[in-house]
Amino acid sequence: MEQKTRVGNRLLAALPTADLDLLVRHFRLVELQRDTVLVRSGDPIQRIFFPLSGLIAFIMDMPSGQTVATAVVGNDGAAGVLTTLGPSRSPMTAVVRVAGTALQISPAQFQAALERSSALRGTVQTLNRALMAQFQHVAACNALHSVEARLARWLLHVHDRVDGDVLPLTQETLAEFLGVRRTTVTQVISKLRDSGAVRSNGRGSIEIDRPRLEAAACECYQLMRRRIGRIVLSDEMTPPGHARPADNPRGQASLFAKADEIHRRTGGQGMIGPRARGH
Repeated sequence: MEQKTRVGNRLLAALPTADLDLLVRHFRLVELQRDTVLVRSGDPIQRIFFPLSGLIAFIMDMPSGQTVATAVVGNDGAAGVLTTLGPSRSPMTAVVRVAGTALQISPAQFQAALERSSALRGTVQTLNRALMAQFQHVAACNALHSVEARLARWLLHVHDRVDGDVLPLTQETLAEFLGVRRTTVTQVISKLRDSGAVRSNGRGSIEIDRPRLEAAACECYQLMRRRIGRIVLSDEMTPPGHARPADNPRGQASLFAKADEIHRRTGGQGMIGPRARGH
């Protein structure tokens, strides 16, 4: 698994301290509850989320009513940054698939910081490149590889972004990842369990054996991981000579203590919860 940054979100960790400070004063810490719809396809993007934990899936909604996942982000990404291209409606639905926490900011506040920070603009470009790479690989994988190999790949993507070997995923979520019916998911899980890649699956969770799951996955997983890792960890995200919060634990602690204090003064921890559920 990829090492978790001390800051909590890898994109934010890559920013110089002064640039991150432009955002911290506006961040609101929120809880993301599982199955919450953050934004629906076609709706205006009103909030940007930088996950510290958990998993957000980007979903394409088809006219037939079917849905299929096209990408996932955890603490390696963000949701809602298309607003940086101007007032925007979301081209897809963003749904919390593993509960966690995130730093939330309004598009207007984010845009104001973006105009003052070349490092932040570089970070946005990095995220967009990483998401585009994920979209491209998922499309190719869906066309070329078996449903068993694709499910193994999706489970590995989730495992990279959550703690532990028990993944809190429902059969509905797995069906959405694959674009298949739940009955097909049941059959595929059974095959992966027979191979030892899945140790057990219960109601709303699935336990994996990572080495065997990697053996069951198609080559797309390693290709995607290497390509996106190169993009996200690119030196372009941090101009030479700039100190990053990840390099200075005291500095990052001070920044997030400041955000927490502002948050407490403005009403306590928020919750993005089941009011938007229904996807």
